Amino acid sequence: MRPLWTVFRLQLLMTLRTPDIAHVFVTTPLYTLVFLAIQVHAGRTDLAGYAVLAPALMALWSMALQTAGELVSQERDRGTLEAMVAAPARYPLVVNVRIAAVTLFSALSFAEAWIVARVVFGLTIRIEHPALFLAGVLVSAVAMAGTAGCVSALFVLAPSARVLQNALSFPFYLLGGVLVPVSFLPVWLRPLSDLVFLSWSASLLRASLDPAAPTGQGTAIAAVAGLGLAGAATGTFLISRMLRRVKHTGTLAQT
Repeated sequence: MRPLWTVFRLQLLMTLRTPDIAHVFVTTPLYTLVFLAIQVHAGRTDLAGYAVLAPALMALWSMALQTAGELVSQERDRGTLEAMVAAPARYPLVVNVRIAAVTLFSALSFAEAWIVARVVFGLTIRIEHPALFLAGVLVSAVAMAGTAGCVSALFVLAPSARVLQNALSFPFYLLGGVLVPVSFLPVWLRPLSDLVFLSWSASLLRASLDPAAPTGQGTAIAAVAGLGLAGAATGTFLISRMLRRVKHTGTLAQT
């Protein structure tokens, strides 16, 4: 565990010193402004919580995807991938830990969204169930890191991750009901939403803002955690298989 904790801290330090990785802290306030302006103009300030949660969830997934997509490419460019693979800690675990570090760091975007709502629009978004909100943020961040680990497996062979990163962002926001609840999607799309952890995460976090006593949120937490663990396990398996393949073909360090 000590090597993994060291990796976690190192990734946090690298994130703080890499402005490109922290781009979500620029886009989150902008998305919040747009979404809240729409709600306020429509006279639906009762839905302001949706407009605040959506940019923050988008920031977490965007950060997880960017980190997953560029970890392998950066290690190859620096000539350090071979050393990382040869280290005592298993490389798939190292990848998952590094993605988790960046994703948890990006959870600060929730504070940004809340500040924009208060300062610009004078809206106070109350968290009626703080424990549920905290549990939702943590389990969502872990699920995002695990799911993004699946994406990392493809970049052991792929020379560029940018196209795949873009393809996995907005479809996930739509299927996950990040801004528009899943109930507004076409009926034939709704079963697919159950397989996207973001749909459960969005439902969980919205319930934490509802004054009514939450019901059935244990199922949502279990669904987010289960889908995240399934993604992490799949990513670990795929990375291990692909590493064996590139080692066999001698293409580990190719760019």
